[in-house]
Amino acid sequence: MEDQTRPRRERILDAAEELFALHGYDGVTLRQIARRAGVDVALANYHFGRKLDLFQAVFERRAAFLNNARREALHRCQGEAGETGPTLEQIIEAFLRPLELAQETGDTGWRHYLALIAYINNSPYWGPKMMSHLFDALVQEFIEALGKALPDARREDLYWCYQNLSGALTLTLAQTRRIDNLSGGLCRSADLQAAYDHMIPFVAAGFRKVCSSRAEL
Repeated sequence: MEDQTRPRRERILDAAEELFALHGYDGVTLRQIARRAGVDVALANYHFGRKLDLFQAVFERRAAFLNNARREALHRCQGEAGETGPTLEQIIEAFLRPLELAQETGDTGWRHYLALIAYINNSPYWGPKMMSHLFDALVQEFIEALGKALPDARREDLYWCYQNLSGALTLTLAQTRRIDNLSGGLCRSADLQAAYDHMIPFVAAGFRKVCSSRAEL
């Protein structure tokens, strides 16, 4: 049951966020969400209308915060780098670290929200409908920054490398615990700091290899 001291509208969003992250859109009903939030289903209908509208409200609720945090991190590393510009590692870190920091705010809902991003980003149905209008403008800013760090890169190679970064990030956000089982407990999918500590140099090396190799052709 959700914290009864929170406003009812927020409790509905929190409950929906958790259930959608766990079961997907089709695996959840408004009645289940209302029960989880400790409210009548009529109240969920009053605040949000259809389940689709609630799904979209859940996804949009934290997007602005995440976009702003990433954009600020990018602008900060660009400002600190001066005329030489930031390194690939610094740009990729600006893209990834705000996700880790969001989870460290003490708001446990971030874990559900990031898992929901993974669910939507991995869906050929929901991905185009929901990711693009919320996140594409920000991603293009990062693509531009990556292009400046790799001035000889072909445009299409930057996008393919970003696709690989996005895929690795999606698996990380899903926290499936597969790496926990594979490693016998040496690694934990919930350890986002370790995940990004490894992903940043791995992805940067991939960008350099693909973009420099293609530029030489």
